[in-house]
Amino acid sequence: MEALFPDSLIVRNQTKIVFLIVDGLGGLAMGGKGGSELQVARTPNLDALAAGSLCGLLEMVAPGVTPGSGPGHLALFGYDPVQRHIGRGVLSALGIDFPLRENDLAARVNFATLDEDGRVIDRRAGRISTERARELCQKVKSAVDLSPVEIFFEAEREHRAALILRGPNLEADLTDTDPQATGVSPRTCRATHPRAEGTAELINRFLQQTRHILSDAAPANMVLLRGFAQYEKYPSLEERYGLRAIAIAKYPMYRGLARLLGMTILEPYRDYADMLERLRSRLAEYDFFFLHIKEADSRGEDGDFEGKVRILEEIDGLTPALQDLRPEVLVVTGDHSTPSALRAHSWHPVPVLLHSPSARADGTPHFDEYHCARGGLGTRPAVELMSLALAHAGRLTKYGA
Repeated sequence: MEALFPDSLIVRNQTKIVFLIVDGLGGLAMGGKGGSELQVARTPNLDALAAGSLCGLLEMVAPGVTPGSGPGHLALFGYDPVQRHIGRGVLSALGIDFPLRENDLAARVNFATLDEDGRVIDRRAGRISTERARELCQKVKSAVDLSPVEIFFEAEREHRAALILRGPNLEADLTDTDPQATGVSPRTCRATHPRAEGTAELINRFLQQTRHILSDAAPANMVLLRGFAQYEKYPSLEERYGLRAIAIAKYPMYRGLARLLGMTILEPYRDYADMLERLRSRLAEYDFFFLHIKEADSRGEDGDFEGKVRILEEIDGLTPALQDLRPEVLVVTGDHSTPSALRAHSWHPVPVLLHSPSARADGTPHFDEYHCARGGLGTRPAVELMSLALAHAGRLTKYGA
């Protein structure tokens, strides 16, 4: 259950809250590697920061439930990921600044590779370039006919794209066609409610036509769809918490989620130095800063243990500059675990540190899954993190007499 924040509880002041979200942060020990990615990585700055912070683990949705990135981020921002669930399609569309209208149906797309028997052998089509994805989107969009429904098919980043359908009687009660596995065929789209039967037929028509259109486009010779959703307005961070919020993120999906929650969206940053400079330049204007780093998740999904370790070590180098800005609250965590050993998101709780002058530092000696498990925060629902950040920033007053 997400926390309620009546206006009488919110304190508006000049304090700053920074959330550094390392996508896919959590990991697992992998044979012969000596521990998880965080345990193996040389992170002296994060370790020193953890020693002076309040640390713990976050359950993103519920024990044993593997979260998608959307639910994970919603929980971090204090929105119950079950009550407030939104499909990935809407986030992808908003992330590329697509002007969604009420009742538009959106889905997140992966270009993928099928073998000659129609089985998925690469869910990401070798991570084709964004430019190539843009070409293929145009090729599909110009050839598919779903009359009278209008189709928009837009590249997102690398192998990802967004599919938007606009027309009468569209419904989002649909199953994904992405099997989330290789060696099997894409799934047929099915309605999970009778009212969506017509929409399911429409999606399967789209897939049948698209497979024919992309038959000569290997490695991107098919698309996989997931996260069907229709747009609805969410209460913003300003409305819920009195926070003027800004997102500094590179990948469209996370920019879309930030837009859904009313954050100001900056242009994608070029590199980590550019991300920090954007934070410095806007520090006086905003109260809440969402910094998102994607690469750790990508390396984990590729099973690249050493690559994820290198990314974590690069991120460690950001920590001193963030501390030098002296935000009243600095949080470092992730939206889910992506162990290289599993090559996928997992249900494992995510390490978190909350650094603040008013925090009860617990002396955690190393910022990893196993030391944070013994930290002062314990293991708690991620949806509680925002209220803790607000409290440590002096932005919540006493409740009741």
